[in-house]
Formats: sequence, structure tokens, C-alpha cells
Amino acid sequence: MTSRALYFECFAGLSGDMCLAALLNIGMPEDHLKAELAKLGLEAEYKLQVSRSQKLGIHGVRVDVNAVGEGTNAEATAGGGAETRAHNHSHGHSHSETHGHDHDHDHAHSHDHGHHHPRQRDYKQIKQIIEQSTLSSLVKARALKIFDEVARAEAAIHDMPVDTVHFHEVGATDSIVDIVGAAIGFEYLIAEEAVGRILCSPIELGSGKVKCAHGVYPVPAPATAQILQNVPFTRGGVEGEATTPTGAAIMKACADEFVDHVQGTTLNTVYGIGHRDANIPNVVRLQMIENDKQQHAQHAQHAQHATSFRACQDRGEYRRYEPRGLRAAYGPVVRGGCQRRLPATYQHEKVAPCSDPFRSL
Repeated sequence: MTSRALYFECFAGLSGDMCLAALLNIGMPEDHLKAELAKLGLEAEYKLQVSRSQKLGIHGVRVDVNAVGEGTNAEATAGGGAETRAHNHSHGHSHSETHGHDHDHDHAHSHDHGHHHPRQRDYKQIKQIIEQSTLSSLVKARALKIFDEVARAEAAIHDMPVDTVHFHEVGATDSIVDIVGAAIGFEYLIAEEAVGRILCSPIELGSGKVKCAHGVYPVPAPATAQILQNVPFTRGGVEGEATTPTGAAIMKACADEFVDHVQGTTLNTVYGIGHRDANIPNVVRLQMIENDKQQHAQHAQHAQHATSFRACQDRGEYRRYEPRGLRAAYGPVVRGGCQRRLPATYQHEKVAPCSDPFRSL
């Protein structure tokens, strides 16, 4: 019996638009995404553009969510990335700061200007939009879980109740599209591609400093650091801020496990293209991996047996393994004080301490 997993490799960090682009590239149809997003009732506020792009020769899919209507400005019409606008507008920084999200697009202004900002919403308003939409219950639950990660992080930073949190960055329409779009993508791939698990590598945070509404901080920004508590990360692999609050929240809420490596057969490898230029390609790599559930379970049991055997050996005890007919093939389990690699089919039981813990069975 086989199962499939999505494996995100965030060696260059992650933003919301990079994640959404990767999900489109791995198999979610663009038409499906647009039709589902329309159920939010926000079509008049943004224009979604999906295109092929590349960074340092690595080709993949790029997503732009451009604000329209009352939020239209030079930034929205210059082809800037969704995560950039969502993360930067309330922070008042200029392009002299190096960040991990879309500083390679053409702005006609600095962020210190008093231009008109896209509409911002607080947590309560966003919850209402999602809950009152006609999205499926699964998509709603996943999207709300992502927003909840951001809300709880902001509440902890500002020492305030979650329901009163006002989103400066993630409350923008483009970030709502990124987050709900990611939820749509995950649920589509679970239903249509038999994806059973979502895995993620340690997340690269970047280096340097970020100027935000709270002052100048070392990377990561306060919200990102709060969201990624208990999540493995790397630092210094990318210049600037590599992971945004939206990207961090998507992985924190949706990843079943954070792992350094995976086992299985790779069925597909794609890239979600980011918007900034950096010292390494600003992309996230996404793989569809298939593995044998029974084989995976046997590997896990084997590892458990080996660990318990070593612990018992350290205490001057030994374990007796019954090989279920494989004794002739594998020989004695212990000889000369060395442990053999034990097949997963072995059974074990603890026995009383023995004066000769390394005797052969």
C-alpha cells in the first residue's frame, strides 16, 4: 500500500506567494483556484496573475496578486509580489533594507511615502469573510487555522486578546488570497492526488536586519519568530529576510512534520518562484513523493528495536529476538559485543540481567 506526500524544501525561505505558486505548479489548476477564490467575494479588490518565471536559471511558476480599486497605486501596478505588499506596507521601511520578499520589482516610491494603502482587515473581519463564504468546510478550516497562527503570534507580541488583533500585513487582500489560495491548493491535492502528508524541511530565515513598525530588528521579524516557535530553522543562507509571516504561518499550520530528509520515490519536482533577487535562487522546491506505508512502518519498528536494544545493553542486560524463520539468514543477533542490524520482523522481549550480556543466542 502506497501513500503520497508533499515535501517543501525551504532552503531560500518561504513567502505566501511562493507557496501558492508551487501548489499551482505541482498540479492545482489555475481555473480551480480562481473559481474557489471567487467564493470569498473579494474579486473587485485584486487581480490574480499566474505566469512562468525564473530565478538564476531555475524555472517555475510565479504568482502576482495585484490590488485594484481603492488600493490601486504604483506598487500594485508595477508587478510587485503579493507577499511584499502584504508584509511591507505597514512597516514604513524603504528599499535600503534588504528583505526576503520582492524587492526586485520596480517601485516608483519608497515605503515611507504617504500613498494610499490597500485595504486592511482585522482578524475578526477575516474570520467573518471566510466563514460566510461558500468555500468547503475543509478549506475554511485550513485557512482559519493559518490565520489563527498569525493572530496568536500578534496577540503574544502585543499582549492582547486574539480576537482584538489587527492585521497590518496579513490583513491585506493579497495576503488573504495567498493564505486562502494555499488552503484551496492543499485540499485539492489531498482530494485529487491522494496526498496523505505535508512535509517541510527546516526553514531558512535569512540574515541581517529588518526595519518594521516596532523598530529595527535582526531577522526574523517579531511575528515570524513568534510563529516559528518549535519549528526547525536555518539562518545565514540567504541575504536579507527570507521568510515572511505569511509563509511561516502556512507551514506552521499545514505541515504534518518538519524533516531534514525524506524516503520514497519522487514523482514530480517543481518550483514556486519568489519576487526578489538574492545570492541564491529565490524559490521553494516542492516534490510529490510516494512511499510504501508497510515499508515505512517496518523501518520505524526497526529503529525502535535498535534503540531499545542499545539502551538495554548499556544497563548490562540483553534482549532476545525471535526472528520468525529468518534466523538462518541473519545468524545470531549479538556476537562479540557488536549489534547486528535487525530486520523489522524481529520480536523482542526484555529478560533478566545476565552475567554475560554479549553472549550469542
